[in-house]
Amino acid sequence: MINETFKAMLGQKSVIRNLSEFATKRGQEIGYENVFDFSLGNPSVPVPEAFTKEMIDLLNTRSTMELHGYSPSLGIESVRQAVADSLNRRFGMTYKASDIFMTSGAAGAVAHAIRAVTVPGDEVIVFAPYFPEYNHYVGGTGAVLKLVPPDTKAFQIDFDKFEEMLTPSVKAVLVNTPNNPTGVVYSEETLERLASILRAKSKEFGFPIYLISDEPYREILFGGAKIHFVSSYYEHSICCYSFSKSLSVPGERIGYIAVNPADPDSTTIATMCGQISRGIGHNCPPSIIQLAVSKCLDITSDMSVYEKNMQLLYGELVHLDFEVVKPGGTFYIFPKALEEDAVAFCNKALKYDLVLVPADSFGCPGYFRMAYCIDTEKVERSLTALRKFVAAEY
Repeated sequence: MINETFKAMLGQKSVIRNLSEFATKRGQEIGYENVFDFSLGNPSVPVPEAFTKEMIDLLNTRSTMELHGYSPSLGIESVRQAVADSLNRRFGMTYKASDIFMTSGAAGAVAHAIRAVTVPGDEVIVFAPYFPEYNHYVGGTGAVLKLVPPDTKAFQIDFDKFEEMLTPSVKAVLVNTPNNPTGVVYSEETLERLASILRAKSKEFGFPIYLISDEPYREILFGGAKIHFVSSYYEHSICCYSFSKSLSVPGERIGYIAVNPADPDSTTIATMCGQISRGIGHNCPPSIIQLAVSKCLDITSDMSVYEKNMQLLYGELVHLDFEVVKPGGTFYIFPKALEEDAVAFCNKALKYDLVLVPADSFGCPGYFRMAYCIDTEKVERSLTALRKFVAAEY
């Protein structure tokens, strides 16, 4: 007998993936250059030249066993140390290699982190709007996702509603800043208040509430903004990182968990992740990619195009009277639809070959997401289609 849970998921495919597939099919009909596809957050800028050179050098100088053999369960020791050193250098932390666990991207990191600090029936709090796959990352552990409604004025945290939901059943809080889908960056004040509340509640309940920080967009900030490294604000924190966006290598599936060394169980949690991987068949990311990223930890792709694209879209959306909070990072923007039903709004946009993602599955009905990791020339041409759509339909 087949598993009915996963069978049921066949009818609940990601709206993002469905729209991306629609855009591809439509592109085969009219030319993909004529489809304004804002569906999928797939990095569009080249990898850094240094990363390419490092890959070539590894292939030319290292043994095939070192490059293509299994890595240790926790990741290659020298890579883990390099990650720790980079975080310490950049953010004034005190990580050791033993606090680091190498993963298959941020998704793998988040899934491991939740398993490490919860048991079935525990609650994990998430703030809307949120990445829809969190439902599966949390639900797959047997834990229960609890959603704090959005603060639509600024997309920071509604602390009154958050504190109402903080009960002894909550074992972890999952945050994502810079945020997918809003592009909003949590302010220092937000992070300080969040940490203060978690610290007080942890003391009250008699156990640590873990703060799991999903950070694949950490390096994509606009206007010269400073990175607020979440783990520097709260001792019981687990950083979940991916190189997919910073180095434009999403297909390589490489990231890490960094457990805050201020937590007394930091090394235990990182080491436990090796056993979690053993249990779910998610172990040993590619050795060659671990080695390559370890030499590129303090560099990124040239991501300036994302800010340029954001400015173009934000300016036009405001001109067309959309309600929209200006993104502080990522490559997403999150306007309010021009009618209550964002699904209907996005379906109408398809007639103009504008592929927009309704935000119902993000926990924020009435809004939509645009992923502007596409060529600037295409963004510029999309503005004409957007104007035509709004004028004709609204």
